Amino acid sequence: MTTPEATGLATVGAATALLEAYRPGDTRFFASPTRTLLAHGTQAEVVHDTRPLPTRVAATLADASPVGGRPPIVLGAVPFDQSAPAALVVPGTIDWGPPLSADPLIALAAPAPPPTDWDIRPVPAPEAYRASVAEAVRRMRAGAFDKVVLARTLELHAADPPDIPVLLQRLARRDPQGYTFAVPGTRPDHTLIGASPELLVSRHGERVVANPLAGSAKRSTDLAEDVRRAMALLESEKDLHEHAVVVAAVRDALAPLCATLEIPERPTLVCTAAMWHLSTTVTGTVDPERRPSALELACALHPTPAVCGTPTGTARQTIADLEPFDRGLYTGMVGWGDADGDGEWVVTIRCAEAASDVLRLYAGAGIVAESSPDAETAETEAKFRTFLHAVAGER
Repeated sequence: MTTPEATGLATVGAATALLEAYRPGDTRFFASPTRTLLAHGTQAEVVHDTRPLPTRVAATLADASPVGGRPPIVLGAVPFDQSAPAALVVPGTIDWGPPLSADPLIALAAPAPPPTDWDIRPVPAPEAYRASVAEAVRRMRAGAFDKVVLARTLELHAADPPDIPVLLQRLARRDPQGYTFAVPGTRPDHTLIGASPELLVSRHGERVVANPLAGSAKRSTDLAEDVRRAMALLESEKDLHEHAVVVAAVRDALAPLCATLEIPERPTLVCTAAMWHLSTTVTGTVDPERRPSALELACALHPTPAVCGTPTGTARQTIADLEPFDRGLYTGMVGWGDADGDGEWVVTIRCAEAASDVLRLYAGAGIVAESSPDAETAETEAKFRTFLHAVAGER
């Protein structure tokens, strides 16, 4: 789907107006470097059954009516476990806008969050997480597998419900070049909200883009130190190996579905306000006979070693053994797709699940045989900063 909003011809205030109009409930917000959209209501839900997810989505879109004179889209989130129910719908109405980064008003200060006395509880506790990392390293050094991504959560409890629109504004205005989202979760009165730096895959016409991130370093407020950390990340054998594993998996997953693929030899750096990441932009064109949709491409990629590990089966079992919670939508994918096969699907990281009296924050780290339990715990703490800044509970 090519829209005027995706061309970069921005009207001042067009994108930020959609951001400011978001309210939780049956409303969905998604912003990327190419467009911003705000959707209201539900025309149809994607049912959960034994058919592959892309088949169910295609059937739902085929039966849906145009929305505002445009072809319908499906919008929402898919869990880490693709066999679990997704939170995908065809919205009733959709407002499209240019990217937030093209709207000069995005530079205005975000509203301050209401004063809140948060009770913060880590699950698992840092010492338990370090023990899990050590156990994963032990298994890898014994030859069981090559990599696993282990996650932690922070549960923030308060007497009053979190102000989700304010959190969304603070996330979007801090990293307007990224992917910001707020969509209903799979449980009633739950909202998935976040600001991911990582594009899983997009398709626009014949063109395919994937942007795997793996290998991270915490930003510094001191410019010289920040540059030093970035350069150290570019030269880190441990992080370069971790990144190469992910890029190879992306190549292997996309190659059967694409006519061409272009993959740079070495990663570059991208940054958010909180983190540096090793990044590789993979580009290509779809196989003209198969013409897989963006969602088909995403399902072929998901879960990449950047959020799971490798080999996938052993890594998933290790996650089940060592993580004391169900990931749900965390490390799944969030985005949109249309009946022509175009769409954008983003890795669901730097996110939280919001309910009536709790914010559950998620962060993970890629564990390889050279990993240090202390260093990986510190990496998750740094990744929590994206959301802790938004709720003004930063530590």
